[in-house]
Amino acid sequence: MRNPTRCVQFVLVSLCLLLASCDHQVPSWKTGELVVIVPEATLWPESEFQRELARLFAEQLHVTLEMIPLPNDKIPDALRKHQAHLAAVPLRRENNPAALQFGPSYQSVRELLVCNSDSPRIKSLEELKGQKLFVEAGSAHEVALREAQRNLPSLKWQADHDLTTQDLLAEVGEGNLDCVAANELQFADARNYHPDLVAELDIVPPSQLAWAFPGNVDSDLLKQAQVFFTSLQQDGTLHRLLDRYYGHNNRLRKMDAAAFIAGIDNVLPRFRRMFEEAATLTGQDWRLLAALAYQESQWDPLATSHTNVRGMMMLTGDTADQMNVSNRLNARESIIAGAKYLLLLKEQLPDRIPEPDRTWLALAAYNQGSSHLEDARILTERAGLNPDSWTDVKKWMPLLSRPKYYKTLKHSYARGGEAVILVESIRSYYDMLKRLEPSQPKTVPEEVSYGLVTQMQRLLP
Repeated sequence: MRNPTRCVQFVLVSLCLLLASCDHQVPSWKTGELVVIVPEATLWPESEFQRELARLFAEQLHVTLEMIPLPNDKIPDALRKHQAHLAAVPLRRENNPAALQFGPSYQSVRELLVCNSDSPRIKSLEELKGQKLFVEAGSAHEVALREAQRNLPSLKWQADHDLTTQDLLAEVGEGNLDCVAANELQFADARNYHPDLVAELDIVPPSQLAWAFPGNVDSDLLKQAQVFFTSLQQDGTLHRLLDRYYGHNNRLRKMDAAAFIAGIDNVLPRFRRMFEEAATLTGQDWRLLAALAYQESQWDPLATSHTNVRGMMMLTGDTADQMNVSNRLNARESIIAGAKYLLLLKEQLPDRIPEPDRTWLALAAYNQGSSHLEDARILTERAGLNPDSWTDVKKWMPLLSRPKYYKTLKHSYARGGEAVILVESIRSYYDMLKRLEPSQPKTVPEEVSYGLVTQMQRLLP
């Protein structure tokens, strides 16, 4: 159970940061606690990725971690006042005017001008005249716009202090705003929900993203950050994390995403309780099961393929018999059987494989069978990569269709590339469902409780 005194201290620090109303300085991280500013939004890959990095960094330092969500435009002042030890937020290192120090670059992303496809196409920033350009205040994209403005003084934009980049992209997608500055990862993700978004052009050369520290940061902490990111790159952890949070963003075509969103509104409500029942029986997320079913049948309980797999979860006759299914075209039977079969595939994997890799590998086995998955893992290991990592296995699974490789394996030919497409598509659908059909928030959230902050606000002078 969390220490009540530390909890109150954390809320006070959070409130100071949010309201910029006090000069509370955090103690040295060497006392055992690391206070890190993180992005505000919790349902987007960018936010989850940064939180995961912060957790790993705290583990390296052997300290406890307090994460405080804060808008980008509040970060420089908070760091200058030492109200946090660092900001685990994707900031542009190049020519940043905030007099901060930056850790090593961990990611390179393009900074894009994103508009609505119904608007006239824009081939250069000069052609923006007459259209309103918006950007999240204090973001890496605003820094990029300032750099572009040096060569184009007429370039103007409106910095929004209330909406995130994801919010602004949604407004552009719905036709309420003209254009927005965003990076390529944010654009790829938002396009799944707003297919009318189009990337017009690159604003400046790509941003080299990095964490920010106070200008007079403890040199030991900065060195630890350099060691941390070097280690992540060398052992492949950074690549796996980037793939986990961003690797599936470009999988769906524009029409696929639009059809899926329409299905959520028009078809999914008829079957949601069945997915929830299957989730309760198997301990899995109903949204994952729904994503699997959509990839398999587009939520059509009567679906049948030329290979005679049938029903909502597209079960083979053997699998249906194994799961005691009497009628594969019965939606409830199919969903429960598919959920149990997926759980069985997970349980057959080595215990050492963690989530979410365990789920992605099991989904590949759902498509091609456990034996062919094992062959792909053998190929991966032969290549000196990690057979327990989906990021590594998916590079080698398509080679199961090539004689040069499958003839050296026990289970011969398989359509491994099909399994990779299936898993990556399910990852995209699952991610969209988590965004569009969120579960209830925790009663004691990891980050600051805004209800508690409101109460604490009354106690401040």
